[in-house]
Amino acid sequence: MIIPNSVLDDLFAALPQVRPQMYFKSSLTALSHAMEDQVLAGSDKPLVIASFQRERFYKQEAHRYARIAERTNQVYVLAAPETDFANRSIDYEMVAFDPSDPLSQEWHLVVLGRQYACCLICKEKFLTDPKVRQFELHVDQSRRFEGIWSFDREIVCKSAELLLQRIIAYRPELATKAGRALGKLSKETAKGFKPPVSDPFAERLVTYLQVGQYKLSKAYRAIAEKERKERLVNLMTTAIRRSLDPAEVLQVATLELGQVLKPDRCLIYRCKAADTVVRLEHEFLDPGSTESETVDDSSIPSLRGMVWDLAMNPLFQQVAQAQESLYVEDTLSHPLLVTTGNAASTLQYLLQTGKIRSWLMVPVLYQDRLLGIVELHYCDSHLLQKHELELVDAIAAQIGIALIQAEAFANLEDLNQQLEALERTRSNLIAITGHELRTPLSTIQVCLESLSTDPTMPAELRQVMLSSALSDAERMRKLIQDFLTLSRLESGRVEWRMEPQPLQECVDLALSSLKTRYGSNLPQISVELPDELPMVRVDGEWLVEVLSKLLDNACKFTDANGEIHVQAQNGTDRQMLEVIVSDTGRGIEPNRLERVFERFYQEEGALRRSTGGTGLGLAICRQIIAGWGGKIWAESAGKDRGSQFHFTMPIARVS
Repeated sequence: MIIPNSVLDDLFAALPQVRPQMYFKSSLTALSHAMEDQVLAGSDKPLVIASFQRERFYKQEAHRYARIAERTNQVYVLAAPETDFANRSIDYEMVAFDPSDPLSQEWHLVVLGRQYACCLICKEKFLTDPKVRQFELHVDQSRRFEGIWSFDREIVCKSAELLLQRIIAYRPELATKAGRALGKLSKETAKGFKPPVSDPFAERLVTYLQVGQYKLSKAYRAIAEKERKERLVNLMTTAIRRSLDPAEVLQVATLELGQVLKPDRCLIYRCKAADTVVRLEHEFLDPGSTESETVDDSSIPSLRGMVWDLAMNPLFQQVAQAQESLYVEDTLSHPLLVTTGNAASTLQYLLQTGKIRSWLMVPVLYQDRLLGIVELHYCDSHLLQKHELELVDAIAAQIGIALIQAEAFANLEDLNQQLEALERTRSNLIAITGHELRTPLSTIQVCLESLSTDPTMPAELRQVMLSSALSDAERMRKLIQDFLTLSRLESGRVEWRMEPQPLQECVDLALSSLKTRYGSNLPQISVELPDELPMVRVDGEWLVEVLSKLLDNACKFTDANGEIHVQAQNGTDRQMLEVIVSDTGRGIEPNRLERVFERFYQEEGALRRSTGGTGLGLAICRQIIAGWGGKIWAESAGKDRGSQFHFTMPIARVS
């Protein structure tokens, strides 16, 4: 059966003059042992009633009650069974009550003899405030009980009476035995015993225990606060560092911090101390206060996507300068927010738009470098606790580390890509050098050996040998020249002689060089330049080099019956001139339009081609054009459909 009433509440109802006190478990344990020791040390045969809440607490004291039972036959032990505790009569009476009975939340000990009387009647007090409860460690000695500890014989007798009535209700077969004890209590109450004066030493000892336990509980709370902070920081750090994407890092941090501290709004954004504005991309809103279909004055608007003014925000300026957190409990009265002029209107706009009453700004720093800001907004005046401020500071530090790691990873990826490109360049260089140098050297060597070993060689054959050797020597010279040219361009050792140049003149020089090299075996080349074409501000010698290489490249991949066109037009911004060299040749596949500008790239591969060349020409062109602030790119409809190479140059200003 279950009795819904509390023994402590029934006692207070019967004796309204009694007032409860708060006790820690350690104090109750010490008092209980003292009361039990008094029974064991005396010669009296008292009534002893003990309620242990649960069987596991009873088992720790079972041996003591076996010894107490040797001195008196009026011993009753109550507990909620968990394993083998049950109603039985052994050395003493065991009384089992239902675990859901209110008695399972109480702790009682009553000792009533002829010479002394004492009782503990307590009910466990559970914390209901979550802000306090979250800092409690699961330490048994920190448990609190509300109740009384008394030597007052009237209180002891009344407590014994209430407990004996319960025992009879739980175990009716004990009605006779417990009834005799109740009868003695009735006679004793009728005699009107005066309560003895309690021992001052015992009272001071209990007070000392209570003070010590309070200090211990306070220390437990401090430890629990630090433990919770470290646990939250560790959990949030783990969540933040799951990604090396800065945007994902900030989004996760915003969500985690918002869910833990539950502000009305949490913002995290990247910025530098010199920034004037920032776009808000990462936001957490309290689900209980966000806008719904029916918008009212209490809803919290989202600021995602809004441009946040930093230059006119004195809070940001102070945080960026001092590199310390700043908390404004009430934005209506804070001196930094009482401004005039444009700053005042900007601040009022921010405060009204965001409905901000309490405002926390925490810098995200790494080695004294501002990386971003964490903001918490509250729509009502809100006082943040010290542990909450420390938690935000700790999380901001972890965000800074995560952002630096993300940047380092991104830089590492760039370096890896550069290393891969260098490795490809090295491999291509070895292949190109091995082929382009070894082949002409072999030809030159064979020709020279033939000339030196056969003095009777006919003049016609001797001339063929000399021409082959000279041709391959020129081929080697061009290869080495391209290597040196690209090296100078990439290292920035070229001194540009920027002067106004007529494009027509440069095109004519490039065509003259091309005809000298190829002779009459050239595709049809047409030049279509407007008559009033503006002059360009470039280095004329290098412009001829660019045009020569683009035309040479077009000739290599265009049959003799094909066509090559050179055109020019003003750029879209009227500051640049665009030149187009197009052909009707082999064309370029779409996925290779960018790769053709890489060093040593060749359409047919490094070692099997029909056109010759080193694959450095277009790479040299890109470096030259970039040095003037222009761009170069390729277009093609696909294989065997021709190609177009576009590049831009700055137009010379007319003074």
